[in-house]
Amino acid sequence: METILLALFFIVFTFAAYFLMNLLYIRFHYSFLMPALTATLIIVLFLLMTDTAYDTYMIGGQWIDSLLGPAVVALAIPLYKQRKLLLDNLVPVISGILVGVVIGMSTGLALAKLFGFSRILLLSLLPKSITTPVAMEITEQLGGIPSLAAVFVMIAGFSGIIIGPAFMKMLHIETPIGVGIGFGASAHGIGTAKALEYGAQEASVSSVAMSLSAVFGSFLAPVFVWIFYL
Repeated sequence: METILLALFFIVFTFAAYFLMNLLYIRFHYSFLMPALTATLIIVLFLLMTDTAYDTYMIGGQWIDSLLGPAVVALAIPLYKQRKLLLDNLVPVISGILVGVVIGMSTGLALAKLFGFSRILLLSLLPKSITTPVAMEITEQLGGIPSLAAVFVMIAGFSGIIIGPAFMKMLHIETPIGVGIGFGASAHGIGTAKALEYGAQEASVSSVAMSLSAVFGSFLAPVFVWIFYL
């Protein structure tokens, strides 16, 4: 009975935090107020202040986590609606995503090695711009720490949605393909949610970028490990 009550409490608490932060985001609409970021901070602060273990939170959190798969699959709807746009621009879409994956991995590893990160941290950082489930699997296969990889993925995603809009505006990136690839290849699922605010076309390209980044990253990760002598 206690387990059921704990699960219900954390489910309700998580939804309430997201709902309230979403209202705040609708009101002010600053990128750093996106509910995925602010609600996460509230939950983390609550766990720290109450000295609640992460495993205890996941008694309820696991039920929310299980919705991640259907949410990703649901991205197929805007993808299908915008299939002509994608097929007409197949070469720039694929090449842009591939370049994004290569740059994301190489710059992250180069900076980490510059600052003297340990090997296990480097392996955990490598798939930071790939959606969480795939990034965790890649990290585990390479010998890194999957849970740490998830943290790096979240940092990359939040950084992308906060810095991304200003960066694109500065570089005059305004086309649906440019915006979609930018968010999807650098900020994965969170970036796709942000791209949806720009429009259905941007969201479709972003979902493709997120998916193909995971595919390309799975093949390229071992190559980067070999290149960087990890």
